[in-house]
Amino acid sequence: MLSRVAAVKAPRTHNRRRVTGSIGRRREGGESEPQRPNMSRHLFCSALLLLVLVMMCCGSGGAAEGPEQSSGPNYKWKVITEGETVESLGAPGLLNVGSDVFAIAETKNKEKNGQGSFTSIASQILTIGAEKEKEEVLNEVKETQFLEKATSEDPNNKKVDVSRPTTVVKGNDIYMLVGKYSRAAAGENSGAGEWGLLLVKGKAGGESGGEKRIKWKDTTDVPQASVGEQLDSWTGLIGGGGSGIETKDRTLLFPVQGKKKEKGEAPKDEKAISLLIYSSEDTTDGGWKLSKGMSDGGCSDPSVVEWGKDKKLIMMTACDDGRRRVYESGDKGESWTEALGTLSRVWGNKQDKEAKAVRSGFITATIDDEDKRNVMLVTLPVYPEEDSNKETGNGKGKLHLWLTDNTHIVDIGPVSDDDAAASSLLYKSAGSGDKKEEELIALYEKKKKEDGKPSHSLWSVLLTEQLQRVKDVLATWKEVDETVSKLCPSKSAEEDTSPENACSAVIPTDGLVGFLSDNFSENTWSD
Repeated sequence: MLSRVAAVKAPRTHNRRRVTGSIGRRREGGESEPQRPNMSRHLFCSALLLLVLVMMCCGSGGAAEGPEQSSGPNYKWKVITEGETVESLGAPGLLNVGSDVFAIAETKNKEKNGQGSFTSIASQILTIGAEKEKEEVLNEVKETQFLEKATSEDPNNKKVDVSRPTTVVKGNDIYMLVGKYSRAAAGENSGAGEWGLLLVKGKAGGESGGEKRIKWKDTTDVPQASVGEQLDSWTGLIGGGGSGIETKDRTLLFPVQGKKKEKGEAPKDEKAISLLIYSSEDTTDGGWKLSKGMSDGGCSDPSVVEWGKDKKLIMMTACDDGRRRVYESGDKGESWTEALGTLSRVWGNKQDKEAKAVRSGFITATIDDEDKRNVMLVTLPVYPEEDSNKETGNGKGKLHLWLTDNTHIVDIGPVSDDDAAASSLLYKSAGSGDKKEEELIALYEKKKKEDGKPSHSLWSVLLTEQLQRVKDVLATWKEVDETVSKLCPSKSAEEDTSPENACSAVIPTDGLVGFLSDNFSENTWSD
């Protein structure tokens, strides 16, 4: 379903590291000869009957050559029933549909009898405001929808596990990419389950006497054949969670992650890798494409945004070495360059090596100030120093908001005191929908324990104070930049290499981002 796209070379600088990685026409019948006057009625009827039979055969053949959707799985979304319970929530995401904001997440549920479990998707409209800046969301069973499928071979409906919803809003339509897993039937090989990706189309609408909800309808498999042979070397390819992107050429682009198999490599040695999958409505073959470029091994939980006038892609990942690696691409992920010296490896992603990596909230925004400045906003858990993690309970990861314009970086401060994990962000400019004021909203996983078992709930918070601080910081950056520009009014001042000259181009700045992010020990960078 994709048109060919010309590759655009990603920017190359001294501190960038390259990452390898016909429609048939119906045959017209000949013009019949003039009927002979002495042709018998019996012969005429026989010829007419033969013509009818031929037309019927051709008609049935034409139907057989049409779309094969009727022979494929029949998917149906249903609301979870009483007796089935939601145990935990994860992979949070935020959607802006018209004037409404929706939260969406993956849920893990228990069957009625308590013997089995399954995963599904929950969604809910957010109603937070100045009087209620923080609230728990998606904590009611009625907000959860699960997926069933039936095939011609087995008409009985079976639940399909769906995970890591990754969404793109296009007008009034919502496109959701999810990972799917259909479990093997009883008595079959336990490893015979079917995994893959699904694209789901939904709409937000109101119910009589009730609030607006998202209804998922059209559900189609992402065909492995259209992705090519690339899928043969992957295991467990799933969505990245959070949000994808609709590009200017109408391409729907989603971050995904999986484990890549190398020849002779043991399954336990496989490392997670992040990349993109994309599709476009303008194509005619219904195909999808996996990007050839990918992250380094061991980097998962991707978040992706478009940045700059050239709309290059920036992908943030959480890596096994404890750092957040950030990559840039100018060709839809066909090649990636690690953004060393700017954003990559500035942030850590976990408390210790045994802790699970989590996805960051990562968006771009044009802040409503007089300069309409483009910025990137990031939410990540910040963990305390090891020596402070004692019986005081302050070893939890507090969610912080970060601001950057790809040149400056600053920690705006904590979003919440909760022990947080994965998160998502949404910025609404003033005047969008029926809102007169701009809003910055965060949705995050809050770790909690029930009956001694770890579980996650989801909380939304309106970041009014943090947004004001963002504006204050932007004003400071502007003032400082203007001051610095006045220090070097002429080119001759820049060419002066004396140590006292602040305009000298020979002042070393390589590695300064590591110093500012406190990622060093004595005189050695952590990287």
